[in-house]
Amino acid sequence: MVSLLNTINTPEVLRQLDRKQLPQLADELRQFLVESVSKTGGHLSSNLGTIELTIALHYVFNTPYDRLVWDVGHQTYAHKILTERREAMKTLRMAGGISGFPNRAESVYDAFGTAHSSTSISAALGMSVAAKIDGSDRCAVAIIGDGAMSGGMAFEALNNAGAMNTNLLVILNDNDMSISRPVGALNNYFAKLMSGRFYSAVRRGSEKMLKGMPPVLEFAKRAEEHVKGMVTPGTLFEEFGFNYIGPIDGHDLDTLITTLGNIRQLKGPQFLHVVTQKGKGYTHAEEDCLLYHGVGKFDPEQGIVTKPVQRNIEGQPSKPTYTQVFGEWLCDMAEQDKRLVGITPAMCEGSGLVEFSKKFPQRYFDVGIAEQHALTFAAGLACEGYKPVVAIYSTFLQRAYDQLIHDIAIQNLPVLLAIDRAGLVGADGATHAGSFDLSFLRCIPNMTVMVPSDENECRQLLYTAFQLDSPTAVRYPRGYGPGIASRKEMHALPVGKGEVRRAGSGVAILSFGSMLGPALDAAESLNATVANMRFVKPLDTELVLHLGREHALLVTIEENAIQGGAGSAVAECLQQYGMTNALLQLGLPDSFLEQGETEKMLAMCGLDETGIVASIRQKMSL
Repeated sequence: MVSLLNTINTPEVLRQLDRKQLPQLADELRQFLVESVSKTGGHLSSNLGTIELTIALHYVFNTPYDRLVWDVGHQTYAHKILTERREAMKTLRMAGGISGFPNRAESVYDAFGTAHSSTSISAALGMSVAAKIDGSDRCAVAIIGDGAMSGGMAFEALNNAGAMNTNLLVILNDNDMSISRPVGALNNYFAKLMSGRFYSAVRRGSEKMLKGMPPVLEFAKRAEEHVKGMVTPGTLFEEFGFNYIGPIDGHDLDTLITTLGNIRQLKGPQFLHVVTQKGKGYTHAEEDCLLYHGVGKFDPEQGIVTKPVQRNIEGQPSKPTYTQVFGEWLCDMAEQDKRLVGITPAMCEGSGLVEFSKKFPQRYFDVGIAEQHALTFAAGLACEGYKPVVAIYSTFLQRAYDQLIHDIAIQNLPVLLAIDRAGLVGADGATHAGSFDLSFLRCIPNMTVMVPSDENECRQLLYTAFQLDSPTAVRYPRGYGPGIASRKEMHALPVGKGEVRRAGSGVAILSFGSMLGPALDAAESLNATVANMRFVKPLDTELVLHLGREHALLVTIEENAIQGGAGSAVAECLQQYGMTNALLQLGLPDSFLEQGETEKMLAMCGLDETGIVASIRQKMSL
């Protein structure tokens, strides 16, 4: 059989195929996707579930003239393959390669960057309004799914879109059956019927005819809602002002193409509910779609082979990740204090709460992709005497900044933010990097901000933060630490106090968090003093002034943006006390860094041993 996929470089070529050829293309695309991702790593399950939907969208709509906005953006691999990037898939998520998410700078087919969730309807609405102003017939389609519909911003956009009454299509890719009844022939038939021009014309004509008889018109509307409600779960979306269609089988190409073709002719806001299966067509992913959601390299025939965790004599992982350190601390702390509750915005696995959710199900809350709600929910619990711990990625905390200030900090509530993925995050790139949390946290009154330098310090600072009766944040990087064993016993460290880890002369390096290792390495060749600062707020002013009196040059180093970060705190301290020391601030540059290996990205930023030494020597020569 001749390969179809190898002949498809653009959607324009795809649209020239006979509809009977599309199932073959879907099979080839699915096989290619498994083979490709097995070599690069990336998101797999969600992408396997959108194969047919992607084909149907590009077959029906005139892309890139018509706009497709995917949400969450990690389900766009098939889209990338069909839009001139098949060969580039071998560079997925690598330095200099293509992104794992839609990227406007990468392709004209990527209408909007959607690495974070729940933004597609707002963006597509803006595009549909722009088309209306331009007098264009351009279509705007938001494809939202993989949990993104749980975000409050999606419902804000639905509410606004219904009122604007533009030609907008929202497709709910419902891949976990969370709000769906089983789909089948009746649902598919009903969707085709409701999306057809005959049904719409009859509906509009009936309303016009019955306007002169209000009681009959009201009865007809109620009857229609009752009949549709028996077959579809669309009442909510109808109330937003959308014409709801579905649910339909998202793997049935014939139904998808017919329904999308019909909808394309309709006016006003349309809502299509499509049910897909994560991992579709790849047995291993169908059996465990969560395991295959985000994968490293693996053998497609054998599947992912999970290796047993190596543990020490105390039963702890021999070299745990920071996420694992947090997860174990959370369980241990919950054993000691019944006031502890754990909260996550849909990141149970990623943030290390799986074991906690099993041991303490009554005190575990996954609020969905709703970071704003997560923080205010935590504030409400804190008002009633509980001690909430919110496990959240640094990049996602940005979405709840208003709630952090207004609902937690102003009221001085004891909410602990366990901030994972602080600093660079490698293959996930700029959209997921935690580059700014020190800058935006340290300016908030009542906040205490802690930056552990190793695994044990992370455990002890989490304990320290939990003891405080005020807002706290402990931020730690993705992946492994330096390999320092965590002590089982927990004790509070002095708040706002750092420690000198190496004594030297001339130069003092003030290290914040994950940068302690390279700072110590650099200090060996410079004979520099190194301080592990531990706290960004309150800053150890006494230690800063002491180091300033003893050294001509102070160097701050952090895995955070230089602007407004920990180095800025030191600069403010020196100025306040009239210290005139030379100061060198090292950190992340004032630019968005694309994906790559974390170690190489840090070296590129001058945050490895070689870079630190070179920057200090250059400063000393001035």
